[in-house]
Amino acid sequence: MKPLPLLALATVLAGGAARPAEGVVTLDEVLETGRQWLEENVDPRLLESFSSLSEAQARRLLRDLQNRLAGEYVLDLAAVRDTARALAPVLERFPATRGYGLWLRARLDYFDAARELRLLIPEPEPEPGRPPPPRPPPTPEQERQVWRRQVATRPLPRGANVYVPRLKPVFAGERLPPELVWLAEVESSFNPEARSPAGAAGLYQLMPATARDLGLSLSPRDERLDPEKCANAAARYLRYLHGRFRDWPLALAAYNCGEGRLRTLLDRHRARTFDQVAARLPAETQMYVPKMEAVLQRREGKSLTRLPAPQ
Repeated sequence: MKPLPLLALATVLAGGAARPAEGVVTLDEVLETGRQWLEENVDPRLLESFSSLSEAQARRLLRDLQNRLAGEYVLDLAAVRDTARALAPVLERFPATRGYGLWLRARLDYFDAARELRLLIPEPEPEPGRPPPPRPPPTPEQERQVWRRQVATRPLPRGANVYVPRLKPVFAGERLPPELVWLAEVESSFNPEARSPAGAAGLYQLMPATARDLGLSLSPRDERLDPEKCANAAARYLRYLHGRFRDWPLALAAYNCGEGRLRTLLDRHRARTFDQVAARLPAETQMYVPKMEAVLQRREGKSLTRLPAPQ
């Protein structure tokens, strides 16, 4: 079997994620096409062909999925669920791409949640003589319901028993609610080796510029990979964001999508809450905040909105 060209895999990722033209093909058909492609091509011999996958190539492949997470229509993620699930173990198998695979694995439940939301939201009634309109985007409350179900029976991530007791004092030392330690479950599933195609790294997935601003060094050793240093920087950044937005859901949204983007949306729409701007945020951010709410309730029995402000 000849190794599959990287362009072919990128095409599957891009084609499965893009919303099809109306009247041409349905999301289910796109999903089925992707599933058939994976069944025909993802076998041990193909996995061996990925042994030469470079970091640059992995970045290009993963960036497509990341771009889909950056889009605003959450339901589009349902179409690439199986592709994402097949890609994660392939990337984890090889040292050059292991960090990217761990990053993707920590986000596989976003694709699961999107599929559940797509089943939850009925198709709108078509108008005579017109193609059926797309499903409306999910509301924040619908996403909360799905995430509560997703997380309700989820076991602790590997590493949580080690890192939670070590890192809660770090958050408390920055005068933050120590329960925010669980942000690492959302960001990296408590694996400090996780690395995003955009360059974020560590338990709390800090971007290079943010890490430098917070006093971390990226060379000769990347201090984001040190759990305590990464947690301390993340705690300081969260304290700053809460000071700017005066609200934990908004602070977390800014942590995920960027404070500038969030502030622009709030000002443009004269909004004051996450729910008021959620549908205009990236798909990942739309799900990131309710996922953290569900994780916090599951792990600590606490409500995100009722966590105290930094002291």
